[in-house]
Amino acid sequence: MSAPVMVRAADMAGTRRMVRVVDVLGEMFVDLAAGRTRSPARTVLEHGDRRVLLVSPAVWEQRAVGSVKVTTLTPDNPVRGLPLIHGIVALTDLETGQITALLDGAELTAVRTGAVAALATRWCTPDDADDLGVIGAGVQARALFRAVTAVRPIRTVRVHSRTRAGAERFADWIRDTAPRPVRVMVCDTARDAVTDAAIICTATSTDDGTPVVEAHWVTPGAHVNVIGGTHPDAVELAPALLADAVTVVEDRAAALDGAGEVRAALADGLIKAEDLYELGSLVSGQVDVTGRTTVLRTVGMAIEDTAAAVALFEEHRPAEQGAGDPTAVSPTEEGAPDGHA
Repeated sequence: MSAPVMVRAADMAGTRRMVRVVDVLGEMFVDLAAGRTRSPARTVLEHGDRRVLLVSPAVWEQRAVGSVKVTTLTPDNPVRGLPLIHGIVALTDLETGQITALLDGAELTAVRTGAVAALATRWCTPDDADDLGVIGAGVQARALFRAVTAVRPIRTVRVHSRTRAGAERFADWIRDTAPRPVRVMVCDTARDAVTDAAIICTATSTDDGTPVVEAHWVTPGAHVNVIGGTHPDAVELAPALLADAVTVVEDRAAALDGAGEVRAALADGLIKAEDLYELGSLVSGQVDVTGRTTVLRTVGMAIEDTAAAVALFEEHRPAEQGAGDPTAVSPTEEGAPDGHA
């Protein structure tokens, strides 16, 4: 039996690989919305003070692949100079039962979470949308920038974060790694970062119900990717926006269970469960978003790891034979927000 292929963080970098992950996620979400596959709940084992071990299994029958992700979250790691999240993903061939690849779990989580947002951005924004507002400056904000710029010709980026220093570091990173010339502005307020932006991404570690972005700051017709928050009732975007927007989720049941904005909007009577559109329905052309404000609210699902893993594995095999990726940039080294581990 051949040994599993090792796919490290550096092997996941680059525009070509990101676009491939976006494409394969699109196929998976169509299957998920149609009931041809499912995503089991992850197992969460708490040990010690906010330390968590998570096990996330999923099988994608149509591709004959499965995966298991083992992730650890250790809050005091940063003071040790270590990443918050460590993890590994084992990709399996369902026909033979062989483990075909082992992938860096923290980087895979960041890549697939960004790619889910890029998939929604591809379907909810004009091809020439080029103005991006980002709230947050951590690992997932970087992954979102890489993903969105892989599907849209971003030329202007406005950034706001909890600390000015963090936002400045993020801005410098964008300037150093952007695939095309980009004008980057650090904003003192979240409102300044999102006003008039065609695409908005929120990726914070907020843990309460106070919105980071108010509804009236969002320009009609804009698209918002809501990615962050650290528990099911955390809110980044004011739930009031969901009353007027087309709200897209990965899976309706998962959103009802774990998406703070959705839960709050339902509790306030602003929307009904049937007002939520699954991403697979959007990709298959069943949802018309023309001229509408759109919101993607993600919670993270194990089947996304499976789809991203098979996409990266398939891209990695030619690379092993000498085909490099000229668009590769430095990968992340820390992990992703708790809600998407």
